[in-house]
Amino acid sequence: MSVEIALRGARVRYAPLEALHGVDLAVPAARLTVLAGRNGAGRTTVLRALAGTVPLAEGRVDWGGADVTRLPAYARARRGLAFVPDQRAVFASLTVTENLALAIRQGRDPGPAVAGVYPALSPLLDRRAATLSGGEQRMLAVARALLSPARLLLLDEPSQGMSPETAARTYALLGEAAAGGRTVLVAEQALPPALRAEASVVYVLRRGAVVLSGEPWEIPEESSAPAVPDPRDDRPDEQRG
Repeated sequence: MSVEIALRGARVRYAPLEALHGVDLAVPAARLTVLAGRNGAGRTTVLRALAGTVPLAEGRVDWGGADVTRLPAYARARRGLAFVPDQRAVFASLTVTENLALAIRQGRDPGPAVAGVYPALSPLLDRRAATLSGGEQRMLAVARALLSPARLLLLDEPSQGMSPETAARTYALLGEAAAGGRTVLVAEQALPPALRAEASVVYVLRRGAVVLSGEPWEIPEESSAPAVPDPRDDRPDEQRG
């Protein structure tokens, strides 16, 4: 398998604390890769380093065979990288339609496009993102990435706040994206069972270092039991208890 993007000896520091300790990680092209690790393991920092939103103290980022370590985040986005962070992944003051319009190809109608991804968002096109539930905001963030022309998708806990049914659909959509030739890197607290059949490679992080990597069947079962999503989180805020 050819490599799409990789970290080479990556170290990231937040003030005096080092979050990544010389991480080597290669994401295969046109495949789905899972980065697993508990909170504080460094998985979010790995995605941010690849996306260019945090600088490396040491090491480099290679993308498509080129060193892009000094390339800013906006330039990486222009080159075809879409990043869905774990927080503040949508523009709260914009409507669902406006959020989607920022990402999709010019001239494409966001309405029919999003209906094919998350039908539940169709009645919400005129709503401001700030009024959506947590699960609905995650759907919007993931939909923006999937509907964009980006060939490299980085998603930090994409199923966060989603109902089990919506989370399953999300994983299926990401698998379809990889099968269609896009490179997908998903960070989760553990390897979701639904992604065992979709993923080509799994990396397990602990305390800022890769402690295990391999194909899904090589990852122990204790790394494949993510937290159970709250089925209420997809409902509008006024319906949540």
